[in-house]
Amino acid sequence: MEEVCWVKLSLLENFMRDVFVKVGVPLKEAKICANVLVAADRMGFDSHGISRMKTIYYDRIRAGIQRPVTKFEIVKETKTTAVIDGNHGMGHYIAYRAMDMAIKKAKKFGLGMTVVRNSTHYGIAGYYPLMAVKNKMIGITGTNARPSVAPTFGIENLLGTNPLTFGIPTDEKFPFLLDCATSITQRGKIEVYAKLNKPLPKGWVIDENGNSKTDPHEVLKDLTKGTAALVPLGGIGEELAGYKGYGYSTVVEILSAALQDGAYMKMLTGVKDGKKTFYHLGHFFIAINVESFISYKKFAKITGNILRELRGSKKMPGAERIYTAGEKEYLTSLERAKKGAPVNLETQKEMIVMRDETGLRKYKFPFEG
Repeated sequence: MEEVCWVKLSLLENFMRDVFVKVGVPLKEAKICANVLVAADRMGFDSHGISRMKTIYYDRIRAGIQRPVTKFEIVKETKTTAVIDGNHGMGHYIAYRAMDMAIKKAKKFGLGMTVVRNSTHYGIAGYYPLMAVKNKMIGITGTNARPSVAPTFGIENLLGTNPLTFGIPTDEKFPFLLDCATSITQRGKIEVYAKLNKPLPKGWVIDENGNSKTDPHEVLKDLTKGTAALVPLGGIGEELAGYKGYGYSTVVEILSAALQDGAYMKMLTGVKDGKKTFYHLGHFFIAINVESFISYKKFAKITGNILRELRGSKKMPGAERIYTAGEKEYLTSLERAKKGAPVNLETQKEMIVMRDETGLRKYKFPFEG
């Protein structure tokens, strides 16, 4: 097998859908889960697509710490809000339905917000705001996660990577999409570095003495043991404003736990009494109907003007161009629609294992001899 092989997106999506079905996920839900995952590969979020299929979803379902059949329970609801219990089902499907509820409420009343407790990893956060964008709305989401980030001046991993994600429609071919963790990096990217046997940049991860760690294999083990921590967005200490990332991460933790009476920080380790258990993750989703404030056409034009002016501003010497959020993802999606997504050697091996264990022998991968 090759170190990296480019695989068609349609093959990846169909394969993931069929694997989900084989481990007990109903077809309708499996299609949504696979579509969320392949969206990450399409846009270049390589840490959140096929590379996580086995370790985050397949293995957890087989271990009994994630339920393949989702019981989507509405605990409390008003005209503009809802509290949802995911009952440890498929995070992608739970999130899809929760954002869809927010969008439907916003269509009627201008704003919609839903919050979720007892969910699981929901994949690429940007997928859900883009659902709102397709409905000519602004979309916002956030989720807490396994503790891996230390507070500023701390060394204990308490907060998750906690993305705070926005999707905003424009009059251009692509929307504004800001999808990033509130930590300087996230666990999925470290997993990619480990698969590539590539050292981490200094300043991403600290040990119990506050010193940088760069071995991705050690870091993944130490994050689980609690003897290493990711650094908040901005970096170590206050000099480069790490307290800002720390603050935003705390906002996401609160909105992912407090409104829904959910779990938070050390309650999200996935371990209880030394045994693996459910992760109890929480999410929130907001949809804002632009037409409740201004005509959609005028809003999209103003937003587009802002982005065009930013891209057209004076560049740093030696810089080729200035980007706005969502632009690189759009350009990547155009390229990958033709070329496919890159699949590294370790992920190739995982795909073969899943295929063989589930009996999906109809699949022949391009990286096989």
